Amino acid sequence: MKPIEHPAALPLDLTGRLVFVAGGGSAGPGWSIGRASCVTYARQGANVCVVDRDRASAEETTSLINAEGGKATTLIGDVAEEKDVKRLFQEARDHFGQTIDVLHHNVGIGKVGGPMETSIEDFDRIHNVNVRSVLLASKEVLPDMVARGKGSIITISSVAAMRYLGYPHLSYSVTKAAIIQFTRMLAQQYAAHGVRANTVVPGLIDTPRIATTVAKMFSENGIDEARAARDRQVPMGHMGTAWDVAHACAFLASDAASYITGTELVVDGGITGKYV
Repeated sequence: MKPIEHPAALPLDLTGRLVFVAGGGSAGPGWSIGRASCVTYARQGANVCVVDRDRASAEETTSLINAEGGKATTLIGDVAEEKDVKRLFQEARDHFGQTIDVLHHNVGIGKVGGPMETSIEDFDRIHNVNVRSVLLASKEVLPDMVARGKGSIITISSVAAMRYLGYPHLSYSVTKAAIIQFTRMLAQQYAAHGVRANTVVPGLIDTPRIATTVAKMFSENGIDEARAARDRQVPMGHMGTAWDVAHACAFLASDAASYITGTELVVDGGITGKYV
């Protein structure tokens, strides 16, 4: 019998590739998904564009990368505004002298409330930031990716797009669900051009956002009780970390995931599999 030939193991290597991370700052001190992803990409050898509206937060992420000897630049703007988006991508290309290899779209805002508590203005604002921004970014990267015959688009959704998590979060949930379908459509249309598009779906993740917005939805007795309540919801017994999500994104960005497109990678400790 002829021996089976196995290809060499692929390292998660992004050396020399340009990664554009929309939402590379953090809502507060510590490791957000965007910040951890930026650092992870840089550790894989990528040139990283840290994009955010908050200059101080984005610059902190860039400084963390530079301190490790990585390559990163800070770009400031609103990814829901067409003029800003065009400028941001041009600045990215000009700074590193190359086109975007990986688009990591990590932007998301929300407001607690169901249909009666959600104003039309808030719904439109959240849709613009969470969904319209993906369209604007896609228009910027797709022509170059098609011309090159290769590219990876990674969007960040949420288990809130798939499950009710115990409190009404209509606008956030609906727009995060839209991101999943948007990404599936991208994947199908551009698969023949070598462009891959996938969504990472985080579950309950312990990030700075817990302290700034989520804690008050779970408990009025402080962040520690809120964390404990969220830990109890997860079958694995604890929330995930930003690094858990970042590592999943790094895999999808790399050639190790070269045959993966049009799907969702759920990073949730098993919570979407629960009945209640």
